[in-house]
Amino acid sequence: MSNVLILVEVSPAGTIAGSARELLGLASTLGTPIAVLATAHLETGVVSQLGAFGAQHIFAGESELEPTLLLTPQIEALWQAVDEFRPSAVLASTSVDGREIAARLAARADGALLADAVGVRWEGERMVATHSVFGGSYAVESTAKGGLPVVTVRPGAVETRAPAAIAEMTVGPLTVDVRTAGVIEGSTSVVTSSRPDLRTADKVVSGGRGMGSKQNFALVEELADVLNAAVGASRAAVDAGYVHQSSQVGQTGVTVTPQLYVALGISGAIQHRAGMQMAKTIVAINSDESAPIFDVADFGIVGDVFTVVPQLIQAIESRSA
Repeated sequence: MSNVLILVEVSPAGTIAGSARELLGLASTLGTPIAVLATAHLETGVVSQLGAFGAQHIFAGESELEPTLLLTPQIEALWQAVDEFRPSAVLASTSVDGREIAARLAARADGALLADAVGVRWEGERMVATHSVFGGSYAVESTAKGGLPVVTVRPGAVETRAPAAIAEMTVGPLTVDVRTAGVIEGSTSVVTSSRPDLRTADKVVSGGRGMGSKQNFALVEELADVLNAAVGASRAAVDAGYVHQSSQVGQTGVTVTPQLYVALGISGAIQHRAGMQMAKTIVAINSDESAPIFDVADFGIVGDVFTVVPQLIQAIESRSA
């Protein structure tokens, strides 16, 4: 089988991004999955975790400069892995970093960039990527006519998981030209939530303007906690100050594709539906029976969220007790 490289994004704290498991799962359907990362020091826990995710081989580019340079070490690690493994394709997440790294690698390798795919397959020797466009209204396909295919994959779009493996290792020094690298001069710590990451969560509970106030929005968080779900919001809720903009789901926010999406007090404007209607199961609770959200919902409840949701929380807690 041909080699398929996947970019492993690692946080400053050393944790692996949730996209790694999805990308390795997808890579396993296309060839031999090889995980690539840049690090100052490769931790044993990272190796075992990537093996559990299905990496057949791990290529780690080590550089003491990695924490101080912006994206350049990751690009160099991928470039060195391309030279060593001669892959048939490279996969990265459609994240802020993944998009830029993939584009720069494609330009450097004289390859083809297939952006924001929700599915990838081989048709003979040709790689075909599927994309969901215009708010999920259409599915289109793209292919690389020549050069190395570099594909960014939408988080949450891949359900396939690779079987665990005992990964072989390659560790080598990175040669980075600091003259062309962006330098990180400082950083600000951000308080992170204990809840799942919104972009990759299997379950998302979102609230809209119908929640009425920032205090009432706590009901969205309470339901999210009993479901172990991420918290999302419509733009109207964000604009009203109920929740931080980082929770916004929609055309101008985050696009999510969870197994379960629960919409509370969200009318369902097209801009919001563009960011969530690819969820596997959509549940909507709204007092307006003509709300557009019901057009895409698999299950709809016409009722007051402040009556229905506490009952729902109680029912979930009683079943898990």
